[in-house]
Amino acid sequence: MGGNRRTRRKPTRTQGEHTKLLTDSHPEQDPNPQPPGPWSCVTATRPPAPPCHPHSIQSLTINTNHLEFRKHMKVDSILDEWKPPEVIERYVSGGMCGYDREGSPVWYDVIGPLDPKGLLMSASKQDFLRTKIRDSEFLRKECSRQSEKLGKTVESITLIYDCEGLGMKHMYKPAVEAYGEILTMFEDNYPEGLKRVLVIKAPKIFPIAYNLIKHFLCEETRRKIIVVGSEWKDVLQKYVAPDQLPLAYGGTLMDPDGDPYCKSMIKYGGVVPKSYYIRDSVKVQYDSLITISRGSDHQLEYEVLVPNCLLRWQFASEGADIGFGIYMKTKAGLKQKVGDMLEVLPTTRYNAHLVPEDGSYTCEQPGIYVLRFDNTYSVLQSKKISFSVDVVLPETLTNTEQQ
Repeated sequence: MGGNRRTRRKPTRTQGEHTKLLTDSHPEQDPNPQPPGPWSCVTATRPPAPPCHPHSIQSLTINTNHLEFRKHMKVDSILDEWKPPEVIERYVSGGMCGYDREGSPVWYDVIGPLDPKGLLMSASKQDFLRTKIRDSEFLRKECSRQSEKLGKTVESITLIYDCEGLGMKHMYKPAVEAYGEILTMFEDNYPEGLKRVLVIKAPKIFPIAYNLIKHFLCEETRRKIIVVGSEWKDVLQKYVAPDQLPLAYGGTLMDPDGDPYCKSMIKYGGVVPKSYYIRDSVKVQYDSLITISRGSDHQLEYEVLVPNCLLRWQFASEGADIGFGIYMKTKAGLKQKVGDMLEVLPTTRYNAHLVPEDGSYTCEQPGIYVLRFDNTYSVLQSKKISFSVDVVLPETLTNTEQQ
């Protein structure tokens, strides 16, 4: 196959109407559709509707699936008989701290310090799934304790989603896919356990991150998400009394040692040391496979029609390294040499035959972006490249609150 070869490729699911993929090469699509989603457990004691009614069949199916889920995952004994691996205990951030003004537990998810790739290299997806089930069961029992203590029904929680430090490392595709599986499990088995989600300290990249995971959430869950503006400390106090809110989040609560972050209750994660790694790379299912002849290159073109789209890629080579770079056309509709285009990411040789490569780039300007695999330096060896590329649109959020 010769140099500068170009072929067509279908747009990915996340591109939508505003992003148009122009060219690709030899697409060998192997789509992996995610299961549909929606905290409450559907109990076996709920009386079924009459068998002839279609809603009865649906309720029975949900009930049966949930019971099978609890049996398969040993949910009834998970709090007493299972403990997450040490790497998850130490480096997955979050935790319960205090109660909201209605008496519901408040859970914090602290996103910035998370090391998604390091965590996936150090534990199995099943471990992360079981950890979330364990947390959900803990919170379900905490709601029951609050119901008994307060003499009223408490069945859902307030989630404070701290997005400070959200960045490109959190867009790592295998991590997003694993998070999607966790969200689907939560939606399917605990759909009524979430009262509201208060998103605070959201950076400019948040709309893109939200667009990556929103299709795992049912419409009802999406309506519970509130993106809070710059006066987030005042807004939090609307829902959580100051004595139940950590000092670092605008309240008065501190640990006994005076820690304003309440680290005895909320874990803040961090970079996972490589001593915890149990694998060299995360297994990836790629969308396409191409062969690049010796002395040639291969280019893929994407037209981005709106600002701040996210361009993501993953690739692996067979047998030897491969060059990779990103460019932007300066003249639409015309064929351009690499030297005539605007360099976005310099072409660099990657040992993708040893460790698969992945990355992302925020396309601040609309235009035609060219992803280039370079094998021009190889005079003897052609290269097989497995790769996936997608463009993610920023999501426009309307459910916001500002004091």
